[in-house]
Formats: sequence, C-alpha cells, structure tokens
Amino acid sequence: MSSITCIDLRKSFGDVRAVDGFSLDVAEGTIAALLGPSGCGKTTTLRLIAGFERPDAGTVAVGGRTLAGPGEFVPPERRRIGVVFQDYALFPHYDVAGNVAYALGRRADSRRIREVLDLVGLGGLADRSVNELSGGQQQRVALARALAPTPDLVLLDEPFSNLEAGLRERLREEVREILGEAGVTALFVTHDQEEALSLAEQVAVMRAGRIEQSGTPEEIYSRPNSRWVAEFVGEIEIMPGDASEGRVACELGSLPIDPSRSGPVDVLVRPESVAIGINGPSAAAEAEVTGRRFYGHDQLVELRLRSSGRTIRSRRLGFPAWHPGDHVRVWIDGPVDALPR
Repeated sequence: MSSITCIDLRKSFGDVRAVDGFSLDVAEGTIAALLGPSGCGKTTTLRLIAGFERPDAGTVAVGGRTLAGPGEFVPPERRRIGVVFQDYALFPHYDVAGNVAYALGRRADSRRIREVLDLVGLGGLADRSVNELSGGQQQRVALARALAPTPDLVLLDEPFSNLEAGLRERLREEVREILGEAGVTALFVTHDQEEALSLAEQVAVMRAGRIEQSGTPEEIYSRPNSRWVAEFVGEIEIMPGDASEGRVACELGSLPIDPSRSGPVDVLVRPESVAIGINGPSAAAEAEVTGRRFYGHDQLVELRLRSSGRTIRSRRLGFPAWHPGDHVRVWIDGPVDALPR
C-alpha cells in the first residue's frame, strides 16, 4: 500500500498546456478517481505518474519515494506501478497466463500467476486465448497483469469505457472488491460522474489541467466548492437567494444552510431534494409539470414554477407517474447548499 503525492505538475505539448499546476494527495490503500471532461488533462496526468511522460515541472512521489522532480526521473519499469490501459493492451498471441506472466519478467512465478488469476476470478481460464474472452474477462486479465508484480500503485485509464452499460455496472463493483482485497492504492481516470461517485473513496475533479476540488464522493456531490463543479457533477438547480443566520430565502422558501454563508448567494438544489405532490406544506410553491424522463426505478420530472416561470427538476421514485400538464405543489425535502454570488 502506498500514497500518491503530486505537487504543481506541469506538462505542455507545443502551445497546448495539458497539465497546469496539478496537485493531489491520495492516502495509502485508497481507490481514487480523477474525474473531468474530455481534454482536461486526465490521461496526460496518469502518464506523468506512470513515467510515460516527463513533466516540465513539479514532482511525483509514491509512498514517499520521489519518482519525478527537479533532477530526478525514475523510468516506468522501475516505478512499481501497474497500469490498466483503456484498450487493455493484451498480447493476442499469448494465452491468459502468458499475458500475466509478461508482467513478471523472464522468471515468472507460476504460483503468483495462479494467485492473481484466482483473485480476479479467472483461475480456470489460464490456458484460454485472450481472443476467446469477453470484454469483461479481458479487462480482468489486464487487471491481473497489473497486480501480478505486487505494485505500490495501480493506474486505470477509462477502465470501463469499452463495455456495454449492464456489464460496466457489474464490473465496477467487481473491480472495487478486487482492488480492496489486493490492498493496493489505485487511481483511475474517468469522465463518467456516476462511475467516479460509485467506485471511488476519493474523487478529484479536474478542469483545464488542474484540480478544482478533491474529497469524498459525498463532499463533491453535496458540497461543491464552485458553480462549475456543482454543474459538472450531476444535475443541479441554481437559483438566487439571500443568506443570513443559517438560512437562505429563495423562491422555494426559507431553507437551512451553512451558517457561514451570508448575503447574496447562489442556492444549489439537487433534484432529489425537490419534492412534489398534489398536496404539500402551506409554504409549497405551485408548479406545472412540463416534461418527464422515466427510468423505471425513478423519474426526473421537469416543472415550471408559477411564481416566476423558472424551470426546475425533481427526482422521484418511479411512481406515482407524473405527466405534462399536471398541476402540483413543490417544496424542499432534503439538503441544499449555497455559494457566494
């Protein structure tokens, strides 16, 4: 188990500044996600940590051992870092065991190969050609290969992007269990908010080459530190309000918030905090349903507030069903946050 420390990493390609002052700490044994939109520098950062790219400035350390910094650069093969590539990068002319053995060098330990294949649930497929495996099985071979040399750190680049939706969800949980059982620090790159929030213990949101916010999934989702993070991570409604003495007055009423907020603020309301019904509290607002997206287990209901014409969304269970034209009452039944305007 090992920790990751990156301090003020910078990397440019010509005039393009891919990584621009990236700093991050990940505690040992943690599964962390690097979350951000396409082009924000996630994969370049992963390559800097792995040693596939040399930083223009800044430092990388794993477990207190400096791998890159002023006058220091440890090549990838000596970093004790396992990497799972987006396309898995398996060798088609090797069988499953051969792909894992490659990571162990010329004197591959057959017992270690069996151990990691058992760990990833492929103990009975050691002699199988990788071309005969499903996408999920290939991913687990790639993970076994990364874990075989007992690395200090495992890096995963968009590990589920090539899988269909149902398999992707199942494998997320499997990979989490495998990494936890292996007791290894892991950092994976993704642009999928649901993936990051459900799999990681720490989420670092990246934008334009640097970290906007890092914390637990609950902190990132419930207490974003900027409007950009709030809007990037999940659906959210943002409306003006005035805060004082631990409450904020806005179109949806007087709501409890962080007492440190005061004056004009942007009120951040997640759809699951918006309740609707035919009846409601006396302070509930009146609204009309203008649209609905049904997902089976829940539904996202679009509403137009009668008082201002503002459109907001409510995430409710899949029943009762709401339809455009329904007249409802709307109130807050969950936490809200606020940011200085």
